[in-house]
Amino acid sequence: QVQLVESGGGLVQAGGSLRLSCAASGLTFSSYVMGWFRQAPGKEREFVIAINWSGGNIYYADSAKGRFTISRDNVKNTVSLQMNSLKPEDTAVYYCAASGVWIASRPKDYKYWGQGTQVTVSS
Repeated sequence: QVQLVESGGGLVQAGGSLRLSCAASGLTFSSYVMGWFRQAPGKEREFVIAINWSGGNIYYADSAKGRFTISRDNVKNTVSLQMNSLKPEDTAVYYCAASGVWIASRPKDYKYWGQGTQVTVSS
């Protein structure tokens, strides 16, 4: 069975940094675009960032440019989200997801999802 498991969420102060990780199993990892989404209470799920199959191309939401970056390891079957200069507006549940298409920035483009990890940024 396919599993995506996020880790690394927690509570940080504004201006701080956090690194999220996602471990994948049960799929051919290198065949999938990997992305991160977030969802705050009362809001729709929002695209953050994605990385293509080999890791050579990254697609950013405007909110992520200059602050967030993504990387993948196709040997370890992991993808990471490095978040810097965090703001209270970044508070949300963050989800790791796998897609078979590029460019994939909509939830409907993603086939598999992790359970999510909470990120809370205090002011």
